[in-house]
Amino acid sequence: MTLDPELQVRSLLAQLSLDEKLDMLDGDKPFWSGMAETLLGDWSHRHPWPAGVVPRLGIGGLHFVDGPRGVVLEGGATTFPAPIARGACWDPDLEERIGEAMAREARSFGANLLGSVCVNLLRHPGWGRAQESYGEDPVHVGTLGAAMTRGVQRHAIACVKHFALNSIDSARFRVDVRATPRVLHELYLPQFRACIDAGAQAVMSAYNSLNGDWCGQNATLLTGILKERWGFRGFVVTDFIFGIRDGLRALRAGQDLEMPFRMIFAGSLPQALDRGELPLARIDDAVRRLLRAQLAVPAGIYPAALRGSAAHLALAREAATKAIVLLQNDGAVLPFGEEVTSIAMIGRLAVEANLGDHGSSDTRPVPGAVLTPLEGLRAAAPRIRVAHDGGSDPAAAAALAAGCDAAMVVVGLDWHQEGEHIHTGDLGPIWRQIPPPDPLQQRFGRARLRPFWGPVANTIAAVASLGSARRGSDFASGDRTDLALPPEQEALIRAVAAANPRTVVVLMGGGAILCESWRHAVPGLLLLWYPGQQGGLALADVVLGTVSPSGRLPFALPSAHEHLPPFDPRARSITYDLWHGQRRLDRDGHAAAFPFGFGLSYTGFHHRDLSAWIEAAGSDGTPELRAAVTVVNVGKRGADEVLQLYLEPPGRAVERPARLLVGFQRLTLAVAESRRVELTIPLRRLAYFDETLDAFVLEAGRHRLRLARHAEAEGLIVELELEATRLGV
Repeated sequence: MTLDPELQVRSLLAQLSLDEKLDMLDGDKPFWSGMAETLLGDWSHRHPWPAGVVPRLGIGGLHFVDGPRGVVLEGGATTFPAPIARGACWDPDLEERIGEAMAREARSFGANLLGSVCVNLLRHPGWGRAQESYGEDPVHVGTLGAAMTRGVQRHAIACVKHFALNSIDSARFRVDVRATPRVLHELYLPQFRACIDAGAQAVMSAYNSLNGDWCGQNATLLTGILKERWGFRGFVVTDFIFGIRDGLRALRAGQDLEMPFRMIFAGSLPQALDRGELPLARIDDAVRRLLRAQLAVPAGIYPAALRGSAAHLALAREAATKAIVLLQNDGAVLPFGEEVTSIAMIGRLAVEANLGDHGSSDTRPVPGAVLTPLEGLRAAAPRIRVAHDGGSDPAAAAALAAGCDAAMVVVGLDWHQEGEHIHTGDLGPIWRQIPPPDPLQQRFGRARLRPFWGPVANTIAAVASLGSARRGSDFASGDRTDLALPPEQEALIRAVAAANPRTVVVLMGGGAILCESWRHAVPGLLLLWYPGQQGGLALADVVLGTVSPSGRLPFALPSAHEHLPPFDPRARSITYDLWHGQRRLDRDGHAAAFPFGFGLSYTGFHHRDLSAWIEAAGSDGTPELRAAVTVVNVGKRGADEVLQLYLEPPGRAVERPARLLVGFQRLTLAVAESRRVELTIPLRRLAYFDETLDAFVLEAGRHRLRLARHAEAEGLIVELELEATRLGV
C-alpha cells in the first residue's frame, strides 16, 4: 500500500533533526569549493546542482538543471529552438510535448528540477534575455508557460522564473522596478499565475528589487501574492549564487531554498534561531514544501538513449519549422520551385551553429549534431547547387549572387550581440555576506572567525566592485540599445539584393531587429530565430515549400526606436506601466512595421460567422467567455492558421489598451477544408484590476471582440453587453 504523500511528508519532517532541516534550505555544495569548481571546471554543464540530500532518511534531494532551450549538461541532450522562437509557434500542444521531452532528458542525467519555464514579459525587445521568454503579451506567454509546465511536471519539477519583473539584464543586480498593483496583476504576474494553476511546484525569485524590496526577500511577492493569494503549495528557490542579500529577511518573507551553495542562509539562520528571531514553524514550512515537491516526482527509468533521440529531434524540427515567421514575400519570391537550380547562400551565420547566448541557458550539443542553414538546404535539395560566401567582402558576395537563380542572405545576432550578462561590480555588497571557507570554520569555529572575517569580506567586496564582465567575453554581451543590424550586415544585404532580384533575407536572433532602412530593397524576409539543432532542415522545409510558413510574431516590430518604452540597461530605478509593445504603439498612434501576431503564409484562409457568448457554468464551474468561428482554407496547399481573438474594452472606468489578446488557437487545415472552432476564455482576461477593491472587475458596457490575423488587422467583430462584475482576486 502506498503511503499518502502528506503523511510521508509529515513522517519525514518529524524524523529530521534541526541541523538537517537547516541543511535542506540550501544547496549541498560549500560556497568556496563550489565556486572554484564552477569557474575552473565548468561544473554547471557537467552535473545537476544538488540540494537537500539526507541519506540517513533516504531523502534523495533536489537536483537542478537549467533548460530554457534544452538541458544544459554535456552529454547529447537535444537543443530545441529558443523559447522566443517557440513563442512564434503559438502552439501550446507543441510546447507541452517539448516540456515533457526536456524533463525526460533531465531525468536521464539524474536531475529532477528543471529551470525551463521563463515567463518574464518582454517589455523591451532589446533585453539580452529576450530569447528566453515567449514574447510581450501576458496571455500568450502565460498560455505557453503553462503548457511547458504541464509537460515538465509529468516527469520532474517545473521551475518557473524569474519572479518577478526581471526584464533588464545588465542591471538585474541593482535595479529597483516600481510598479503599481494594477500593473503587476494585469501585466507582469498573470503568466506566473497561469503556471501555478498548471501545477508548477517551484518558483525562482528574481535578482532585481520591486518597489524597494529585493525580490528574493520580498514578502509581498513571495508570501502575500504567491503563497496566500494564489495558494501556491510548492517552494520558492533563489536565483543562483547571489539571489538574496539578508538570509533572515528572505526566509521570513517566504524564500524556501537558497541555491546552489551553502551561503547566506548557512551563515545567518543558525544565529537567528539562537536569538529567537526565526520561528521554527517557518523552517518546518519550507522543509515541508521541499519534501512535498520531491515526493511528487514520479518514479521511472530514464536511459541516456532519450537524449537526442529520433523522436526528440523530430520535435525540435517541428518547432523550428513552425517558428519561422515569413514577414515579406513580394512577388511570391518564396517558395523556391523547380525553376531554381542554384542558390547563393551568403553570410557567416549560414555555416555556424547559432543556438543562442552563452549564459545559463547555454546548451552543449555533441560536435556535428547541429544542422546549419547551409547544411540543411544542401541535405534537403541535392538537385540544387548551393554555393556559399561568408559575406566579408560584399562585392564578392554580390558576384556570387549574380550568377545564381536566387540568393539567401543569412544575417542577424549571436551571443556576441545579446544574451545574459553579469556586471561583477554590482555584486560587491553581496560579497560581504559570504561565509568563511569551511576549512577555516572547522579549524577556528564560526564565532571566533567572525571578527576577523568581516574585514576580509569587505576587502573582497571592494575588489569585486571594481570589476565588470567584458562585453564580448566568453559569457555573453547583455542588453541591446541599438536594434538595427550592424552596418556591415546592412551593406551586405544591399549589395546582394542589387545583384539578384530574387533575394531572401534570413534573420537570426532572439530580440527585435529593426529592418526599415533596408527591407524594401529585398522581396523576401523571414525570421529563423535561434532555431535549435534542427534549424537548417526547418529552413529548407519552408523555403522549398515542403511546409507553408506558419509562425506569428510574439512581439510587435516597431518602425523606429522612438516608438519603444524607455530602456536603460544600467538603470538603478525604473517605473513599469501598462504601455509597451503593441499596446504602446496603439496608444501613441504608431503603426508597427510588423504587428504583434503577424506572419504570412503560402496559402489563404477565410474566417466567417464569428459568435460569442457567456457560458454561465464553465469548465471550472465559473462563468467564462466562449467564441466560435468558421475557418476555411481557400488556398492551394494544406497549412496551419493561428486564430487570434482580441478584446476592445469599453475603457470608461479606467484607461485600457485599445486591443488586448484574450485567446488564440493554432489549427491545421487541408486544402478547401472548413472547420468550426470554439475558443474558451476565462473572464478574468476581459477584466481590469481595481486597486481599491483589490480584485479583478469586469467593466460594465459594450465589449467588442475581434477575430483577426494579427493585432492591427480588421478581422471579424462581435459585441457583448456585459454588466459590472467583481471576479475575485
